[in-house]
Amino acid sequence: MTQTTSPDSSYFVGIDVAKAKLDLGRSDTGEILNVNNGPEGIGRIVDSLRSTPPKMIVVESTGGLERPLLDALLEADLPVALVNPRNVRHFAIGIGIIAKTDPIDARVLVEFARLASPRLAEKRSANQVELDALITCRRQLVQARAVQINCRGATTSRAAIKTIDAILKALRKEILKLDKKIRALIESDDDFDSTDKLLRSVPGVGDVVSATLLAELRELGSTDRRRISALVGVAPYNHDSGTMKGQRSIFAGRASVRSVLYMATVTAIRCNPVIKAFADRLDGLGKSKKVQIVACMRKLLGFLNAMIRDQLTWHQLSVVKALAI
Repeated sequence: MTQTTSPDSSYFVGIDVAKAKLDLGRSDTGEILNVNNGPEGIGRIVDSLRSTPPKMIVVESTGGLERPLLDALLEADLPVALVNPRNVRHFAIGIGIIAKTDPIDARVLVEFARLASPRLAEKRSANQVELDALITCRRQLVQARAVQINCRGATTSRAAIKTIDAILKALRKEILKLDKKIRALIESDDDFDSTDKLLRSVPGVGDVVSATLLAELRELGSTDRRRISALVGVAPYNHDSGTMKGQRSIFAGRASVRSVLYMATVTAIRCNPVIKAFADRLDGLGKSKKVQIVACMRKLLGFLNAMIRDQLTWHQLSVVKALAI
């Protein structure tokens, strides 16, 4: 990998995040700084970069381990981007780097920052952080409940069933508590509350869908419909080569957002006249049920994006009637 030699020139930084340590690579010196992944180590990184800010810092998403570092860098007004590890790995293979160690990963992230120019992250408010944590916790409890329900159906032991029922009762109770906390938090924040009311004005969009979009799709309303579809993972991608025309399919995106959008769309196909008419038209064209649902998800997401962008309720959105059928 090529590196510049002048320490005064604009440089790029890549930080590999592990549970116990952080490896920081720089494009100007080529050195690797290794520190503990804790307040002291994060402070050292921020202090080392604050005096001469880099052009961009890239950090991989690692299931939450990166959040303290990311928040500290954003608080120091340093330009940092949070990127998908899969994209970085594909990039590394593309430039001929097969080996994988923490220092190598840090250098790959430097090159990714220099060549890929990922989108910079934005600061999150305290309410945004709290809502994200509550939604994540709720999703994990719902998944745990599904596991226990499956276990209950697969056992005939009375003792096991009794234990599972007790677990299910506790999980339902905690999920209800979280629902109340999420609703109270949204209603206490003016920005959240106004956006939530717009979202829930759509037939098919309920409390859980609205809260998830608020927490995990902050780009909603600030970008175009194609970009928002790609972010969620409902944009169809070509699979063509020469004269061969392959079947388009969706790929990647935010699975948690896509899951709640799927459920909202299934409901909307039944109770939302606009989405139902669109689904009926696709059915008349001979499209499969899966294609119909994904297309309706994309249509519904486009409506939601336009509503938040223009601050309109479902009934106020004049484009709905124009694009309905």
